[in-house]
Amino acid sequence: MSTLNVVILAAGKGTRMFSDTPKVLHTVAGKPLVQHALDTAKALESTLTCVVIGHEAELLRQALGNQAVNMVVQEPQLGTAHAVHQALEHLDKAAVALILYGDVPLVQASTLRTLLTPVDNNSMAVLTCTVSNPAGLGRIVRDANGKIQAIIEDKDATPEQRQISEINTGIMAIPVARLHEWLPRISTNNAQKEYYLTDVVQLALQDGCQVHTTVIDDEMEAAGVNNRRQLAELERHYQIREAERLMMAGVTLRDPARFDVRGELRAGRDVEIDVNVIIVGKVRLGDRVRIGPNCILRDCDIGESSVIHANTVIGEATIGARCDIGPFARIRPGTVLEEQARIGNFVEVKKSLIGKNSKVNHLSYIGDSTLGNDVNVGAGTITCNYDGVNKYQTTIGNDVFIGSNTALVAPVTIADNATIAAGSVVTADVGNQQLAIARSKQVNKDGWQRPAKKSK
Repeated sequence: MSTLNVVILAAGKGTRMFSDTPKVLHTVAGKPLVQHALDTAKALESTLTCVVIGHEAELLRQALGNQAVNMVVQEPQLGTAHAVHQALEHLDKAAVALILYGDVPLVQASTLRTLLTPVDNNSMAVLTCTVSNPAGLGRIVRDANGKIQAIIEDKDATPEQRQISEINTGIMAIPVARLHEWLPRISTNNAQKEYYLTDVVQLALQDGCQVHTTVIDDEMEAAGVNNRRQLAELERHYQIREAERLMMAGVTLRDPARFDVRGELRAGRDVEIDVNVIIVGKVRLGDRVRIGPNCILRDCDIGESSVIHANTVIGEATIGARCDIGPFARIRPGTVLEEQARIGNFVEVKKSLIGKNSKVNHLSYIGDSTLGNDVNVGAGTITCNYDGVNKYQTTIGNDVFIGSNTALVAPVTIADNATIAAGSVVTADVGNQQLAIARSKQVNKDGWQRPAKKSK
């Protein structure tokens, strides 16, 4: 295959989305539609990618500004051929141009590699699909030998041509040198009075070039988004495709229809995932990991044989092997749990190291802290790491026992084998094997009268 340039058409208004957000910035699997196309271009090792923008161009510039793409404005918007023409001066004349669409997120790189394979200086290729309802779509007209003759847009088609179920997806691979020849020859002699890119098929045939076709079976792969319903359909199709991929790789999903990947999931052997789990960003699950229902995992690494119980949220954290977390736990960024650590229900941990076999079982907050091995943190314990301006560290050694309802006021260090009595407010360091009791003496007052409710 020749050098590849990719042109992504993303100038449309998307009026049927009824949104202030440009259509191509709406998301599937947590990623803008246009980003799917950009990632596909990257997977195909495109040497140059050009995005044609128009409606809300500045928002698109802001959204894509940190990526190595050329952006050109189509104004006014006079059709697909006109859009490609805007990008033409940026393309390598010796390359093949692959035309993609910013609102078609699910086309796979493997499909496009097949499309690109036969293309050379004397040929082009069109991606087609047979669909159940071709209304509104361009039809593929073939001769008696099955060779493509033309692509006829729905509004220009005869009643007989409208019976054809094979449609043009809009995705084409065309030598850039040929685009320089063909685009100036395209007219607006059609019902829409627009410059149709599909007219290059007839121009190619007139010039003795071959027009290859690749037919895909899954019509959703090349489906575009025009409204919220279609956006939801593509979202679900993407998720089912990801679920099938994971199950074929050995992951148990309790209900594939209630599972969402909004990023990249790598899973080991014998992983089990319950319903309504959401994967965001890059997540790795080690062998034999079990994820309970209603969990959210974001940019985290879960070690082998760990169990994440229901309704737990983990983000930007590293979980060691054989850990047990939740239910209703929150593990925040910067947290590391070493093997066999236990974080229980209604516990929040932020930017902390929890040592091997240490336990924070109930109703606690641990922030900006380092816990050694075999630490037991009682219910209701909090680290007071923030004074309203600065944050401070709490350091807890090995084999420390912290009684329930303790407040550790950072900066503070609790040495190995120390014990903190329940209800303490610890403001000073505690030494090795010391017992710290930091609470006021209890006073019982006889005859105390509770406040009475005032009558109106």
